[in-house]
Amino acid sequence: MAVLGVLGGSGLYDIDGLEDRRAVAVESPWGEVSDEIVTGRLGGLDVAFLPRHGRGHRLAPGGIDYRANIDALKRLGVTDILSLSACGSFREELAPGTFVLVDQFIDRTFAREKSFFGNGLVAHVSMAEPVCGRLGDLVVQAAGALGLALHRGGTYLAMEGPQFSSRAESELYRSWGCDVIGMTNMPEAKLAREAEICYATVAMVTDYDCWHDDHGAVEVATIVEVLNRNADAGRALVKAVAPLLAAERPAACHKGCDHALDHALITAPAARDKGLAAKLDAVAGRVLSPRES
Repeated sequence: MAVLGVLGGSGLYDIDGLEDRRAVAVESPWGEVSDEIVTGRLGGLDVAFLPRHGRGHRLAPGGIDYRANIDALKRLGVTDILSLSACGSFREELAPGTFVLVDQFIDRTFAREKSFFGNGLVAHVSMAEPVCGRLGDLVVQAAGALGLALHRGGTYLAMEGPQFSSRAESELYRSWGCDVIGMTNMPEAKLAREAEICYATVAMVTDYDCWHDDHGAVEVATIVEVLNRNADAGRALVKAVAPLLAAERPAACHKGCDHALDHALITAPAARDKGLAAKLDAVAGRVLSPRES
């Protein structure tokens, strides 16, 4: 059965319309989860909502424990993650208020734990196609029904932050062919892939970063105004996606997201660190032997 995990970004700290709503404090061996996870049913689908910055926006992008968040969602049985994130735009046509269904990432973060695996239990997953196209199809369908301005396809530049870009950086990223910029979708997307969870990002444009001659430097006051409008549309999108996923989620993802670890583990079983294997019980239990996980 499908379970939709929703990661709410800046401005999106709660979700309404949930039946059988309850708040769950999930403990993770990887660290502290951003906040309690709100579970319930929406459109006939089990849903788990987590505000990645915590309610009240307590956590900076570099202070989020992404491993704990993804592990906690996995422990709740989440099969699909819809990530909603505020972002800046590098393209004239991607104006504030536009939603972008990202399909590629460039990771420029440098101070974050980026993998569940490591010394003692090494694994390499493919990130060639980091977003689940099957889940993306449902997002496009839902956005069309709502009349939302959704652009499909685009490259998300993940920066470390918390400062916004310099103009030189902004122009550099534009020259690389990036479409939007944000601070939170990496290593989130990498960890979702390691956890074998289907993942899709909807980047909600709030500004033009600082490259645009007709727009000034990025300012929080301006962003917050757009954030509030985007948050309402983001909640509507989640409500529209839920029944579609409930009706169409196959037993196995034909994009292979839920079997990303099939050939990823490279450390020989006899050489694996038992402590690390135990921490991976939720993330990698499917491919570890019962006595390891």
